[in-house]
Amino acid sequence: MDLGDSQQRLIAGAALLLATVAFVRLLLGSRARGKRLPPTIPGAPVVGGLIKFMRGPIPMIREEYARLGSVFTVPILSRRITFLIGPEVSAHFFKGNEAEMSQQEVYRFNVPTFGPGVVFDVDYSVRQEQFRFFTEALRANKLRSYVDQMVAEAEEYFSKWGESGTVDLKYELEHLIILTASRCLLGREVREKLFDDVSALFHDLDNGMQPISVIFPYLPIPAHKRRDRARARLAEIFATIINSRKASGQSEEDMLQCFIDSKYKNGRSTTEGEVTGLLIAALFAGQHTSSITSTWTGAYLLRFKQYFAEAVEEQKEVMKRHGNKIDHDILAEMDVLYRCIKEALRLHPPLIMLLRQSHTDFTVTTKEGKEYDIPKGHIVATSPSFANRLPHIYKNPDSYDPDRFGPGREEDKAAGAFSYISFGGGRHGCLGEPFAYLQIKAIWTHLLRNFEFELVSPFPENDWNAMVVGIKGEVMVNYKRRKLVVNN
Repeated sequence: MDLGDSQQRLIAGAALLLATVAFVRLLLGSRARGKRLPPTIPGAPVVGGLIKFMRGPIPMIREEYARLGSVFTVPILSRRITFLIGPEVSAHFFKGNEAEMSQQEVYRFNVPTFGPGVVFDVDYSVRQEQFRFFTEALRANKLRSYVDQMVAEAEEYFSKWGESGTVDLKYELEHLIILTASRCLLGREVREKLFDDVSALFHDLDNGMQPISVIFPYLPIPAHKRRDRARARLAEIFATIINSRKASGQSEEDMLQCFIDSKYKNGRSTTEGEVTGLLIAALFAGQHTSSITSTWTGAYLLRFKQYFAEAVEEQKEVMKRHGNKIDHDILAEMDVLYRCIKEALRLHPPLIMLLRQSHTDFTVTTKEGKEYDIPKGHIVATSPSFANRLPHIYKNPDSYDPDRFGPGREEDKAAGAFSYISFGGGRHGCLGEPFAYLQIKAIWTHLLRNFEFELVSPFPENDWNAMVVGIKGEVMVNYKRRKLVVNN
């Protein structure tokens, strides 16, 4: 074969390749032309909308929602993320079954943290059984026993405060939440003997969840190496506790015991590794939400004195009926405090975005009547942070107004299901929502009954740099002890 033949073959091969690419593009284009695809934000080739996305998801969503409407697509590298903003277009996102809208592909970056064999490292049928274990651990009878432990932890923690002083409310509530979580979820052994060790390990595990972890969860960076060492050590600690409980036959009122006792439908018991992974997942799901929301609740109550006064007045009414007693049913009577917490959570949901992988084509209709076809293969996203502030659902959406959830208004129901998505919704709604409300109510019930407060630092801002959106800086408050007086 001479050089001329080789060149001709090379040219012919290149021409065939170009023709094939052109044909595929033509084919895909003809298919796309038959569909009503969402508008796509303009972006540079390859990186697409990555640059705009990395500058901040919320500013990007705000800009594109105003320009393109409630449905739009963001090209990021080789993927396409289609945003569905608002209850009119997000129903399928929340209601679609796993064969249609899957969590597993988009949340696999959690596997190094949670561990193998649990949640997003197993197929849907196993994951559903593991979610059943969570559900059983959070039944009403279990929650009743958890409340007693929450109240005990709050009383012990705040008994160490002086008669008056200045504290960082964020720091104090973060520490109380992890103490409460240790008692209710991780078990008596951890709370009484291993708290400092386990707390430090969870800190390394938490810090191992970096923005880069979403794309490269196994990248050998220092944070990931510390995460992996902490995960291995936690597995050793819980294996020892589990074996000790089984050997002694002792049983405790905590989530650890629920997972130890759980069985799959085929009769198989949970393994030590599964129990450890499920506990880590439970703590990650609840700790941040509870500590962040309890702090935001306090900041808003101290900023808007009328709501603080209403919450105190509600405590007086409850105390007239029940005295100083606090339990599950008594906390359930506190509607004013509930609405104060719910409104803080509306304004500051810890998760910026919720994600799914679309496995089938589907169609959405906007409130203006426009229809869009969302193709199979797109990552589909919605944003609690943005959707919770839509002005056609919430009056003065950027204002703190707990009464918007009260009788006669109920703005979160006015536009139908999925108008309020701080805890997600539909098939994958947060299983720990009742636990979180009880935990925050128990803490603030104690504080409202025993202290006066004054916010002395500037009103806090969101920390958008964190994986879970927290609070930037300190939240400094002056406190002074006082017992709530009830006039019968």
